Amino acid sequence: MEGREIVYLTLVAITFTLVLYARKWTSRRILVRPPTPTRLPVIGNLFSMPPGSEHVAYMKLGNQLKSDIVFLEILGLKLVVLNSAQDGIDLLEKRSARYSDRISARALAHPDLFDWPNGVAFLPNNDIWRFQRRMLNGLLNLKVVPKFHSLQEQQAGRFLQRLLDLTDNPHPFEGIKKEIFYTTATSMFKLAYGYDLQGKEDPFLREATLTLYNGFRAVMLANFYVNFIPALMYVPEWFPGAGWKRQLREWRAQKILALNAPYKWVQERVADGTAEPSVLGAILSDSNLYSGLTPDIRDDNLEQLGIMIHAGGTDTSSTALINFVAAMTLYPEVQERAQLELDTVLGSGTMPAISDRERLPYINNLMLELFRWRPVLPIAIPHVCNEDDVYKGYDILKGDVVIGNIWAMSRDQSVYPNPEQFNPDRFLDPSVPQAPVFGWGRRKCPGLHFGEASVFIILTSILTMYNISKRKDRNGTDIHPKIQDAANSLTLELEPFDFKIEPRSERHRQLVLEAV
Repeated sequence: MEGREIVYLTLVAITFTLVLYARKWTSRRILVRPPTPTRLPVIGNLFSMPPGSEHVAYMKLGNQLKSDIVFLEILGLKLVVLNSAQDGIDLLEKRSARYSDRISARALAHPDLFDWPNGVAFLPNNDIWRFQRRMLNGLLNLKVVPKFHSLQEQQAGRFLQRLLDLTDNPHPFEGIKKEIFYTTATSMFKLAYGYDLQGKEDPFLREATLTLYNGFRAVMLANFYVNFIPALMYVPEWFPGAGWKRQLREWRAQKILALNAPYKWVQERVADGTAEPSVLGAILSDSNLYSGLTPDIRDDNLEQLGIMIHAGGTDTSSTALINFVAAMTLYPEVQERAQLELDTVLGSGTMPAISDRERLPYINNLMLELFRWRPVLPIAIPHVCNEDDVYKGYDILKGDVVIGNIWAMSRDQSVYPNPEQFNPDRFLDPSVPQAPVFGWGRRKCPGLHFGEASVFIILTSILTMYNISKRKDRNGTDIHPKIQDAANSLTLELEPFDFKIEPRSERHRQLVLEAV
């Protein structure tokens, strides 16, 4: 072949290649992301978040951008925030197969930090998650939970008696918070392990509470910069400003004890035939439930299940009940109507049972409003998209972190007029949806039936026997309590506030003493 022909063919090949690349480039669709604040090079939207708690900041961003869906990119981490309940249903419920994965905060999951990657709430969509989910769905469904109602009712009666010690306390917040927490924890430890707590300073309870307190802070992405900047992993502990590494390592050591000790306790009692009925006891007693798992994997999974059952029903239920105390303090007319319904349907001073719930429509609406008014988890644990998707014309890509902002959803004025007002009557309209406080799709809380029963029996027991009201100053004037959020954590807790609690009458006081 002559040189002229070689040059000609080479030019043809180059031209053909360039045409192919041009065609491929021009056919590539430009990505359309949801509305986003102005991003800076490298750091993206790191400084775009308004000050304050995450749930409030996300809602403010949506309002500023006039969009229910917000896109953020922070140091390479891509977030899609959903501020609308309908968007949550469309994506996380109806397309749950595509959005049921998880991302673990690096501070929470990394083995050199808190090292908690296997809690069922944080697990990615894998075989371990499916095993744990199957166990919880099988042992905490509507048919099984009623077996534990008598336990919950008994604990509610004991709780009422302990409240008598707080009636003369001018500042009962911390006391009632501890009593509520201990009551829900007692039920959850019995459910998970078959273990009876030996008081508020029980070592199992103390260690589990500390682990959950630490874990709920580690899981919040904004609480540790290492969640956005992986290179911080290589900063030594002694370096100025790196004390967070030592803190997380200390939390990890404490967490190991909290998970292991109660599991070993129930394991020993199953082995010697003295175990009380419980979720872990049932699993350990039936090898078919964990066939195919090595002993180490089985033990790790069941340790995780035990602590997550406690977490799912203790911290969330007790936080909801403290919110109930705040609501009754601020809205005495709601308390009066609820007490009237209890007195009319059950009889004055009659202790309620969980089976009474269907007969108490106002109480049920009160609970729906309680969950909406102050969602215990204002931000759902983040989901992750596992394949590219298009929604409302916006591109959501594989690996995007999708955050359901339950707080913003519960403040949607087109659905809940005057959202800051506590108004159970809003749910008299059957078209008004419940706030999605228990999550969506495959990631919906498996313990919701037990949790709702706990909140119901404690809430109605208080209403039956006690009055909650505003505290008065020296001049007899009502002190209006300040309801303020506590630290940025997975659960939305309240700062201490003023109120008064007392038996509805001397007769009710005597009934409380006879309650158990």
